[in-house]
Amino acid sequence: MKKITITLLALFLLAICNVRAQEEDADEYLEFNDRNNVVHGVYLGFTMGYGEIDSQNAYMAGLKVAYVANQQFEIGFAGNFLFSEQDVFNNTLSRNEDLIGAYGGFHLEPIFFSKSKVNLSFPLLIGAGAVGYIDSNFDDDDFDEELTEDDFDAIFVAEPGVSLLFNISRYLQLEAGVKYRFSSEIDIAPVRLKRINGFSGGIGIKVGIFNMGRNRYKKNL
Repeated sequence: MKKITITLLALFLLAICNVRAQEEDADEYLEFNDRNNVVHGVYLGFTMGYGEIDSQNAYMAGLKVAYVANQQFEIGFAGNFLFSEQDVFNNTLSRNEDLIGAYGGFHLEPIFFSKSKVNLSFPLLIGAGAVGYIDSNFDDDDFDEELTEDDFDAIFVAEPGVSLLFNISRYLQLEAGVKYRFSSEIDIAPVRLKRINGFSGGIGIKVGIFNMGRNRYKKNL
């Protein structure tokens, strides 16, 4: 009887040691599950747009870099260049002039339906820049204009919008949307345009990794 008791006790202790060893081994691994873990991303984006400023044609081009949290929110930096065919007559220089400018700042963009092929987002750019006038005949062979800081005026800009995002692959995303640009007042001659407010529509491409670190398997710590 004593031998049977000692044998059972030894088996019981052996079983406890085995369970503890398995628990220690399990603690040395992390299990990644796409549904329970944050998916990180980062990308470089290029945009082109068309709109109006003071009822005149305006063309935009932009660049942005952003971090994407769980395919649901973007935060980064964006910059835009614009050109508008204002054709304003400058009495002092006796010529017609067009508007050019650039602005940039923080880019924020909440994303909805992020698990679908097509997402809905609401981008917002908040920043600053400068605008000025340039000779509308800048494509002439005799064009030789030297621009100075007196030819430009600083502006503050807020540009909210709504976009559709098309998930092509893990590394590529296309976008199309509309925005409205709000700006502070400008004061440059010839004084006709007070602000560069206006709607614009555009398309863009984002190149990067939108689900970086995605892995359904266990990894060693």
